[in-house]
Amino acid sequence: MSEEFEQAHEHLEHAAHGHEGKGHTRPAVIIAIMAAALALTEFAAKDAQTNYLTNHIAATNTWAQYEAKAVRRTVLTSEAELLQSLPSTTDSAIQKRIADAKANADRMRSEPGADGMEQLTEKAHAQEHLRDHEMHRTHTLEIASGGLQIAIVLASVSVVIDLPLFMIASITLGILSAIYGLLGGFSMF
Repeated sequence: MSEEFEQAHEHLEHAAHGHEGKGHTRPAVIIAIMAAALALTEFAAKDAQTNYLTNHIAATNTWAQYEAKAVRRTVLTSEAELLQSLPSTTDSAIQKRIADAKANADRMRSEPGADGMEQLTEKAHAQEHLRDHEMHRTHTLEIASGGLQIAIVLASVSVVIDLPLFMIASITLGILSAIYGLLGGFSMF
């Protein structure tokens, strides 16, 4: 029994050494490199997508805050106008309320160093710019990811049907996709 086991083991070792896949080692390494590049590209695309959503939510919240300030400003302006239409506008208490309402309405419009409507507009536009940038980055990385996926398929087909032209196309597409992903991932275009 031991002799049969040794013979079987020798046959397996011989088969393993005789068919190490020397012709398939290089394509396997190329596929592994492209798969790693694909994983990194997908990770960067998810990161860009998360940043897009974060900036989108921030811009939306800032515009909502702007709208709330606009409503409060309208109420304060209406209060001042209503108080001015009263017959007793010469009363000092009424004059103080009119002045306070106008001052608060002006503060709602612009409050340097705080969150007046003008400052909120600037902040929302900056957040929208970041959001749009991340959306562009997401699309670029998704295109690069698709290119890498196709390159991996071409390399796999090249191994199966032993057609070097597919491997050349795969490598070319893989390199171009990786470069496109790097440039897009680091926002170089």
